[in-house]
Amino acid sequence: MTDMLPPCPECSSSFTYQADALLACPECGHEWSPEATGAEVQIRDSVGNPLADGDTVTVIKDLKLKGSSSVIKVGTKVRGIRLVVGDHDIDCKIPGIGQIGLKSQFVKKVTD
Repeated sequence: MTDMLPPCPECSSSFTYQADALLACPECGHEWSPEATGAEVQIRDSVGNPLADGDTVTVIKDLKLKGSSSVIKVGTKVRGIRLVVGDHDIDCKIPGIGQIGLKSQFVKKVTD
C-alpha cells in the first residue's frame, strides 16, 4: 500500500482501512471522513511560504474591490492577518479601506 492512512481518532489503532468514502477501524468499529482527520490545512502565500495568524503580507497585484471603484494597489502592506476557512483565506484590515477578505494567492509574506 503506497498511502499511509491516519490512525483511528477513537482508539489510536494503526489498522485502519478505507471503506468507500470513509475510513474505518476494525478494532473499535469507528468510521470517519478522511477530511475530518483533524489535519489542519496549511495556508501558503503566492510563492509557497506558510502563513500564520499575525503575519504581515504585501499584495502582489492590483485588486479591484467588488461593488466599489476602489483598488488595493500592488505593494500594499497588510499587518496582523487572521487565517480563516473558506474561499478567502485571510481576514484583515487595510488602512483606508477597512475590514476585507483576501485570497492567499494574491499576497506575499513579508519577512522582517
